Amino acid sequence: MNNRLIIIGAVVLAALYVLFSSMYVVNEREQAIVTRFGAITDIRTEPGIYFKIPTDFVDSVQIIEDRLLRQDISDLRVQVSGGAFYEVDAFLTYRIVDPKLFRERAQGQLSVVEDRIATRFAAVLRQVYGLREFNAALSEQRAQMMLEARDLIRPDLEQLGIEVVDVRILRTDLSPDVFERTYERMRAERLAEAALLRARGQEQAQSLRAIADRQAVEIVAAATRDAEIIRGTGDAERNRLFAAAYGQDQEFFEFYRSMDAYRKALADTGTTMVLSPDSEFFRYFGSNGSLPAANPNLATPIQPQAAPITPSSSGPALDGLGIEESVAPSLTLDDGSQLSPTIGTEVPAPVEAPAAPAEAPATPAVSP
Repeated sequence: MNNRLIIIGAVVLAALYVLFSSMYVVNEREQAIVTRFGAITDIRTEPGIYFKIPTDFVDSVQIIEDRLLRQDISDLRVQVSGGAFYEVDAFLTYRIVDPKLFRERAQGQLSVVEDRIATRFAAVLRQVYGLREFNAALSEQRAQMMLEARDLIRPDLEQLGIEVVDVRILRTDLSPDVFERTYERMRAERLAEAALLRARGQEQAQSLRAIADRQAVEIVAAATRDAEIIRGTGDAERNRLFAAAYGQDQEFFEFYRSMDAYRKALADTGTTMVLSPDSEFFRYFGSNGSLPAANPNLATPIQPQAAPITPSSSGPALDGLGIEESVAPSLTLDDGSQLSPTIGTEVPAPVEAPAAPAEAPATPAVSP
């Protein structure tokens, strides 16, 4: 009885072993290669349960990936046209599309494929960067560069049964030595541009200051000239009026001048004067307050003369100052506009003295 149970158990175990050793499962993320004595007999790419000859001595199954796989490359030093260097991070995605070719060319091992991809990918990136100038790798040409790298690496990997789906460049940075040189060059360019702008500003400031100084000198000179002319005209008119009054009544004019002299000389100023009472200065001082007799024979009044009209000068505002007239300076700004002297440099029109009245009023007689 015991022997029968042992035999039955052995048969069941053998049956289970045969069943499970002849069955294999392929899920949706895998592919299966069935080999018989090392020769490929079947390839399963669809998910499901499949059967083979029991045990692995005759038929063996190799499971390979059917997903998108990724290969990264980091800190790759590439040289662009002109000798500069970049450090690049990139990756590519691929899929095994021909399991048979993959088994024959790469023994079905991803490690073999990864080594091949890393070597070829680095060479392709160096080739793509080497065809471009320094700034092209940082411009809108990056998308074109990724397409070129994908197209260059595809033929090599197709020989291994691998399809390259996409190539992406993650980072493109300058190498430390190139970064330092680039920074110093950019800094020198900015400093030179700042110095140029500062020099242009100083030049424009000096030109504007010179224009303003010239305008100020011209305006002050013209105003000073007209002021002197007006002052001289007023003095001449005052002297003429005094002369006209003096010519009408000499006695009254002397009396008026004496009163004015008393008021100024005898004011409370603490001034001491030693004079004789009979001096000419005290001629009207001892008259007991009586006024001199009016002069009945007044002289013919002097007819007032028209005030001299100040001639308008057509000469420069700096005439007589030893400065020759010159063309006002102008300046062309960066935007193309012309900077010219402001309004106010023209010589102002001279101020004419008011015309004297046609006839001077007669001096009223002063009763004694």
